[in-house]
Amino acid sequence: MDDIFNWCRDGNTFQVRVWLDDTTHDMNQGDDHGFSPLHWSAFAGRVALVDLLITKGARINATNMGDDTALHLAGAHGHKDVVHLLLRHKADVNAVNEHGNTPLHYACFWGYQHIAEQLITAGALTNITNKYGETPLDKCKGQMHQRLHELATELGQELTKKIPYKSQSWLGTKSRSRDATLSRYSGLSLNELHLQHKISNSPSGETWKGVWQRNNSEICAKFVAVVGEMAARIPRDFSEEYPRLRIFSHPNVLPVIGCVNSPPNLVVVNQYMQYGSLYQVLHEGTGIVVDTHKALKFAIDIARGMAFLHTLNPLIPRLYLSSKHVMIDEDMTARINMADAKFSFQERNKVYNPAWMAPEALQKKHTDINVKTADMWSFAVLLWELSTRQVPFADMSPMEMGMKVALEALRVTIPPGISPQMSRLIRICMNEEPGKRPSFDQVIPILDKMKQS
Repeated sequence: MDDIFNWCRDGNTFQVRVWLDDTTHDMNQGDDHGFSPLHWSAFAGRVALVDLLITKGARINATNMGDDTALHLAGAHGHKDVVHLLLRHKADVNAVNEHGNTPLHYACFWGYQHIAEQLITAGALTNITNKYGETPLDKCKGQMHQRLHELATELGQELTKKIPYKSQSWLGTKSRSRDATLSRYSGLSLNELHLQHKISNSPSGETWKGVWQRNNSEICAKFVAVVGEMAARIPRDFSEEYPRLRIFSHPNVLPVIGCVNSPPNLVVVNQYMQYGSLYQVLHEGTGIVVDTHKALKFAIDIARGMAFLHTLNPLIPRLYLSSKHVMIDEDMTARINMADAKFSFQERNKVYNPAWMAPEALQKKHTDINVKTADMWSFAVLLWELSTRQVPFADMSPMEMGMKVALEALRVTIPPGISPQMSRLIRICMNEEPGKRPSFDQVIPILDKMKQS
């Protein structure tokens, strides 16, 4: 497990690529000090690896145990190209570590003037004080101090008023690199899980919030529902099927990190997401304001996650896309929840969320449809939901809406006020002919363009 950190530090691009191709590997895991692969690549100035990791979905602003981001490390070690790359990908230029130092503090202290100028041009504040009352400009002298002072003044910074360390309300939420034990362990004992309270109850199982006592991580534990008597084959099928849900290699997929296979308890475990599902964020008053920009970001996240899942061969069976099966991470990233995939021994012919399902998926067996095009219909309903902030067919029972979607051409109505581009995209993704619906790879650049406009 430690090899990935050494490969990043040493610049072994080939080995890192091979490691990243394994879906069970978590690119955002940390070593014993919380250094992620991105931290080590930035520390060592490995531009190609930093670019690769960012492309694959590494968290730009993840922090180590000392609250350093990759930008702190690149700035402190004089890696100008890495700093430029991180800034281009929206790294937090004013991130503060445990000492109150920003990346600019370190660039100034070590005399990296070109990097300091990069940071200030990108919005780094020169009047932030650390725990010891020092601003970045206090860390440099002579011509460098004069040049940075002039640059900050030219850019309109107010240098006479220092920002005290304890009143940094402009900081965003910190996001630590993940504990490597999340992806290292698989089989768990129910005794290791301190379950606190039930979060939800659905036909596929009860979900509880708790703590994994091995490393004190907050988790969700879903007790998989089994109808009728538990035959001897069911624990065996569960053991064979659940490893496919341990997908750590994509930022928009929430993996199952372990399971309990101790009949009658079959439990899948994943990380606890404090904001809950996208459905809860949109419809149950979690306090998160979903404006157009955030809605498009969620849509892009979901599309990227689905595009990745559609590259798997075979596909994850019976994973039905809906806002109830998309979780929102602490950094406002939407992630498709692998714990919501149904197992082969669970009810095959029951449908509980038909509002998001394609007509052909409601009419035919799962094995008789094109799953990828059916997923695109579900995504179209999600786009409608994100645009209207409404629950599809909220005034109908599941049975009624399912019958009407399947047999009476019931469809969501696109109301006035939705942008023409989004209206058109929803209609394209909801084409009545499955073969004429786009793929997720085709939809992503359209959404990216809409987000930039």
